[in-house]
Amino acid sequence: MKPRLLLHICCATCAAYVLDLLRQEYDVTALYYNPNIYPEKEYRIRRDEARAFCERERIPWIELAPDQDRWFQLTAGRESDPERGERCTICYGMRLQQTAQYAREHGFEWFGTDLSISPHKDAQRLNDIGNRLAAAMGLKHLEANFKKQDGFKKAMDRSRCENFYRQDYCGCKYSLEARQRYEAEKK
Repeated sequence: MKPRLLLHICCATCAAYVLDLLRQEYDVTALYYNPNIYPEKEYRIRRDEARAFCERERIPWIELAPDQDRWFQLTAGRESDPERGERCTICYGMRLQQTAQYAREHGFEWFGTDLSISPHKDAQRLNDIGNRLAAAMGLKHLEANFKKQDGFKKAMDRSRCENFYRQDYCGCKYSLEARQRYEAEKK
């Protein structure tokens, strides 16, 4: 019998490759909890596509209410932080905290996230947060850097084959605004 793993996912583009990889060794359930994603239309696009993929692949799906107000409270004063800055650490912590809490409350042995597939995400920081939470909650955290061994390339290849929606910012309001400023400066 495979160990049960609750995997936080952010979008179908990142999740598909990681879920395929992990299903070989774990009984995986996908958890969608992303209070950072802005605006609501973007949230729905990412959620609906990830959910459809999980349903098609018969991967159990859980969605937690996004609690965006709490996310904005926690990140207040960090609006100008660069990608991979302290705002991201707060965001990682919030999402992994909820994932670990759900895992503990529902009998999962393991928890993790697909976020480390992105070259814009700090795998070491994600793993440090996950390991601290695991120790505090009596769980096992899946340490990972899914971008290694061409993981990001494989994820993008899979995304193209599946014709998944591919966003051009991490998801939060501040990364969207930074992306928009960058595009305006290019003109």
